[in-house]
This record gives sequence, structure tokens and C-alpha cells, in this order.
Amino acid sequence: MVCIPLTPRHCVARKRWAAEHRDWEQHDWSQVLFTDESRFSLECDTRRVFVWSDRGTQSSPAFVRERSQYRRSGWMVWGGISIGGRTDLHIIRNGTLMGRRYADKILRPHVIPYAGAIGDSFVFQEDNARPHRARLLENMLEAETIQHMEWPACSPDLNPIEHVWACSDDALLRDQGRLLLSETWRLHFLRSGTVFPKV
Repeated sequence: MVCIPLTPRHCVARKRWAAEHRDWEQHDWSQVLFTDESRFSLECDTRRVFVWSDRGTQSSPAFVRERSQYRRSGWMVWGGISIGGRTDLHIIRNGTLMGRRYADKILRPHVIPYAGAIGDSFVFQEDNARPHRARLLENMLEAETIQHMEWPACSPDLNPIEHVWACSDDALLRDQGRLLLSETWRLHFLRSGTVFPKV
């Protein structure tokens, strides 16, 4: 098992976030668009090391390796999900995603129209990556009156889109690249039995 190293400050922030959202119900969560970037690869070697262990011991320190980042070749993509919908998958080409590019390629074409479809109660979630924290982006979200969810640092495990990335990555490897990545993203939701509106 691989975990993210957490400092005491991270743990306090995560606990505070959980307490603030403890009483949220499905209607509250349905207003949230969970977003993230992920890297996909067709490499067969996942670099996972499988270990047989006794039941209940999988979190034993002997079986846990802390890791902050995992880099590998492939395609970097951005996507967003909510209880009632999903964005299109955006493939990030030619370099890194900096603040201006994030505004032009992600916020304007994907997030702002999605917010308009949800209405005034829309809540936008993103992690604390440096491009997301640019003053330009904060000003844009404020101008569009988009509510931004405060997110505890080092907490990808709290974001449900991480589970979608894992399922899409596994499906892409099983299919050996016969389907486009965007088609794998779309089919994952169709196989789940949920019908999503076109936003």
C-alpha cells in the first residue's frame, strides 16, 4: 500500500474539513464539481509490488511506503465529476498547466458553463496545486460568483474523482489502447448505470 506522508498540520486540516462537512447530505454534495488532473499511460508495468499479508495487517508499517509524487510518461488529462454529471475530458498538451492556461483551457470552457448549468448553489472543488492558486484564477471565480471549496493539502484520498481515475486507468490498460482515453472516460460512467446530462 502506498500512502501520502502527512504532517500533524495536514491531519488537523483534514479533521477540520471533515467536521465542517459532516452534516452535508446528498443534495449538498450534488452541487459540488470534483476536479483533478491525472496522468494516464499504456505501460504494462504499474510498478506495484504485491505483498501477501494476514487479514487486518495491510496498514502495518511493514507494508506501507510513503510517496509524495509518482511520475511516469503518458498523457496528462483534466476532468470533473459530480453526482449528476461530468465534464468532458480535457487532454493537456504541450507542457505544463500554468495559471493563464488553466483559466483559458479549463475554467472558461469547462467549469464556468458547468456552474451555469447547476446554478447559484454550485461549488467548485480543486486541489491546492500551484496553478490553481494563482490570483488571476481567484479573481475569475469571484467575478463569476463561483463558490470555491477549501481543500485540505495532501488529501487526494478525500476526492472521489481519484477512484474514477483508478477505474479509467485499469480499463485503459485492459483495453490496451484500442479505445480513445476520452471514450474510456465516457464509457466508465455508462457502465456504472448512471445517465448524465449533457452540460
